[in-house]
Amino acid sequence: MNTRTRVLIAVTGVLTLAAAAVIYVGVAGARNQDTASAGTSGAVTLDGERLLFRSTADADRGHVSSVSAADPGGARAVSDVSCSRVYAAGGTGICLRPETGLTTYQLAVLDSRLTVTQEIPLVGLPNRARVSPDGRRLAWTVFVTGDSYNGGRFSTRAGTLDLSTDNVEGTLEDFAVTVDGKPYKAADFNFWGVTFARQPNRFYATMSTGPHRYLVEGDSAARTIRTLRDNVECPSLSPDETRIAYKAAIDGDPAKGWRVSVLALASGTVTPLAETRNVDDQPAWLDDRTVGYALPRTQGHSDVWAVSADGSGAPRLLIPEAESPAALP
Repeated sequence: MNTRTRVLIAVTGVLTLAAAAVIYVGVAGARNQDTASAGTSGAVTLDGERLLFRSTADADRGHVSSVSAADPGGARAVSDVSCSRVYAAGGTGICLRPETGLTTYQLAVLDSRLTVTQEIPLVGLPNRARVSPDGRRLAWTVFVTGDSYNGGRFSTRAGTLDLSTDNVEGTLEDFAVTVDGKPYKAADFNFWGVTFARQPNRFYATMSTGPHRYLVEGDSAARTIRTLRDNVECPSLSPDETRIAYKAAIDGDPAKGWRVSVLALASGTVTPLAETRNVDDQPAWLDDRTVGYALPRTQGHSDVWAVSADGSGAPRLLIPEAESPAALP
């Protein structure tokens, strides 16, 4: 059975999702859009010490772009590839985008020159995307509707693709789950925000069930998932694999917003970072000391900010008119 067929079978949902595009809408200040959109067309690759991102500037909205990691506020390169969400690592890119002329979406696998090497249909509105450090595994999250337990509200589906085997998991809901060490089954499982370890088959993600939003550790080969800690959403594993950056619901209540935080895996110590604004994004490690994230400013416009991973200092504007940041080697 080929990849396209397996995904269509594994992933189900109803696509009346256009209104959900407002998830990137917010207010956080103003920037010069003309300066942010200035760049060199077609010069983007996944090589070199650069920061990759999705442009939100009016002139090139949605286009995959990059800036020098040493000068992120400087001139940007802008490609002709458009995505709703983008990420890259290990010379491989993932682009979640609408299918041409349709109201459905697809995952496009990109090589180091942003050439599309594979396309996989997705059912749902793209929300999160990640690539493993070696570039061999890709993950995505989409919003879907139609789950009977959810009263017509949005649910999530998280899937993975292993390029070395062409193995697709269209949803993590079929994995065997243990909660606090005991087997657990529920109709209301939701998974999102996958992040990969260097070790093959190992990943972290968020799993919700009932009032809980757990950090979970998964094994793709064994098809198992186990809970590690509650109130951890959109995890991102640090380059040294000792910490998880994530968004923590304030007072455990997502209705109050989220605080970007860092969890030390060995000790369980949680460090709220210096960013006190509401961060509804999957953080990205820019290096072992710095966490990046997008903050929406006005409708359709976001900026990428950075903050120290040890809780010190203050957040700083990194890339205006940008979202979906990824640090390239």
